[in-house]
Amino acid sequence: MAIPFRVIDTGVRDGRIQIAFDQALIELHRGGRVPDTIRFLRFEPSALVGRHQAIRQELKLDFCRSNGVALVRRITGGGAIYLDPSQVGWELVLSRKRLPMATLADYTRAICEAVAFGLSKSFAIDARYRPRNDIEVGGQKLCGTGGFFDGDTLFYQGTVLVDADPARIMSCLNVPEAKLKKRGIDKAEQRVTTLKALLGGKAPDISAVHEAVLLGLAERLGIAPENGKPSSEEEALAAKLNAEEIGTEEFVFSIDDPRGAGVLEASHTGPGGTVTAYVRLEGRGDARRVREVLLTGDFFVTPPRLIYDLEASLRGAMVGDAGAAVDRFFAATKPDLLTISPADFRTVVEAAVSSDTG
Repeated sequence: MAIPFRVIDTGVRDGRIQIAFDQALIELHRGGRVPDTIRFLRFEPSALVGRHQAIRQELKLDFCRSNGVALVRRITGGGAIYLDPSQVGWELVLSRKRLPMATLADYTRAICEAVAFGLSKSFAIDARYRPRNDIEVGGQKLCGTGGFFDGDTLFYQGTVLVDADPARIMSCLNVPEAKLKKRGIDKAEQRVTTLKALLGGKAPDISAVHEAVLLGLAERLGIAPENGKPSSEEEALAAKLNAEEIGTEEFVFSIDDPRGAGVLEASHTGPGGTVTAYVRLEGRGDARRVREVLLTGDFFVTPPRLIYDLEASLRGAMVGDAGAAVDRFFAATKPDLLTISPADFRTVVEAAVSSDTG
């Protein structure tokens, strides 16, 4: 039997307001006040960083500010992206009990394969899921995705590049050379494609993209879309969250540039993304211990607050025990990680503290 899903479209809005609406959907769904939902959304020109990224390292702030590109922080993990009205956002908020799967990786594969199927069938292209969380055509990225669990609620979102300017996208983003070399390309623009490019220079209507996504979700996941509208409660909570948290400079710049005097730094890149640890130590000799840790990167964890709990658990750890402290934390919490592993976090923390010469 098909699973009913409300479908809403919040159109083109300010980027921070769109992210605040994400949080409102999650909170109201978790409280049983909104049904399982598919939302379509588009952004005024915005450069977005992932929940755990250092914004100054990921975005070209001067270019964004001088070219009217808003600076936004997502509530999901992953890497920095540029969005504007020519790109379609889609997201699901659903009860895991109604569509049960074992892990976040399982949901990722199922949802991405469903959307890839819908795009392929609708536009006669060969879109395919590429782990860890992309949909590609001919090795070029057409959609990026990501999400997390919050209790029984799964929040999962993605974008479809419909008629984007790859050069403008990359003018807003800092893309490390190492990431380009890993992909075997010279310019970041070569990494992405659009429906317009794939369809011979003619971009499809936005409504056709919506229909393609819904087709894939319906046929592959057994979802029955039902047209609806955002509720007044959703709009009110989104406005409140935007004004008090998500739309504030404090939230957007909550991780700015962690580097500085006395900060030890190490990075590690694995299959699940890049993790960077910034560590301050205190004490002398055998009493040397961790004062504070900040972990940044384009990784996905669920729930996102897991990283803050890990950082807190490492405060006061003796330098020689920092790696083991990471292991103890993950053994106790047993999180659901999307390809990234506890060993990645241990590696980067140990590398940072071992660089200490104090």
